[in-house]
Amino acid sequence: MPYDLTEPLVIGISSRALFNLEEENKLFEEQGLEAYISYQKEHENDILSKGSAFPLVEAFLRLNQPGKKKIVEVIVMSRNSPDTSLRIFQSIQAYNLDITRAALTGGAEIAPYLKAFKTDLFLSANSTDVKQAINNGIAAGRIITGTTSTNDKLDQIRIAFDGDAVLFSAEAERVFQKLGLQAFNDHEKDHANEPLQRGPFANFLMTLSNLQVQFKSTSESPIRTALVTARDAPAHERAIKTLRNWNVRVDEAFFLGGAPKTDVLSAFGAHIFFDDQEIHTAAAAGQVPSAVVPYRDGDDPNS
Repeated sequence: MPYDLTEPLVIGISSRALFNLEEENKLFEEQGLEAYISYQKEHENDILSKGSAFPLVEAFLRLNQPGKKKIVEVIVMSRNSPDTSLRIFQSIQAYNLDITRAALTGGAEIAPYLKAFKTDLFLSANSTDVKQAINNGIAAGRIITGTTSTNDKLDQIRIAFDGDAVLFSAEAERVFQKLGLQAFNDHEKDHANEPLQRGPFANFLMTLSNLQVQFKSTSESPIRTALVTARDAPAHERAIKTLRNWNVRVDEAFFLGGAPKTDVLSAFGAHIFFDDQEIHTAAAAGQVPSAVVPYRDGDDPNS
């Protein structure tokens, strides 16, 4: 019987998000494809060091139990060619990661294959691939490379989300950008009982929430989520009621009112943080792995 990819949580991960390939990428950008191919072949047996998303992937894979149905399926989705991918799979085996599936497009776009693999989350360092994924309805983030998690707790996955333009749509953010903070607060107070529309990561949060229910018999869920948002009172109410309307939970919520997010994310111990603002992800990346969530076409509140 064919393997059903609709059952597990499917994470698509680029090779550069999983492993540290910054020097190799620099070589590609400065000297071209042939130099990159030659280098990868020459270093085929050299094990790559861990990349920014490695701790998250490792933690997710630990949810799978031998002999039981997979809860999580991780698939390498890379613009590498099959010929240059051997080093990647050598490294996967060296770290004993249960990753057996891949989409190697030889430079072609990744986006057409995301739905074919029933992808729930896509992480890549390639901004074009991430933007195309978002436009195709896939939760996706451009990982900030060169960072690793300080959280080595593999038995609990900790994921932090920004609110507007990530979990929620950009509708309220648009009010803030055009009319300012006071107008934003007044608008959110007036619409407190109207659920916000879903943002690009809403469905992913719902999938995580459903997974948490499966582990309700355990003393500690292996997944813990947090909302880390610049909202504060009175705008907090609409965010909370929206999540309630969706029948999903976040385990922790931080309404910071514009205060820095970095220290909170570090204290939470996030394996990854998703935010639409590069100013936040750049600051946070020094403490926790972070990924930028691009706006869907037509959603940019600054346009």
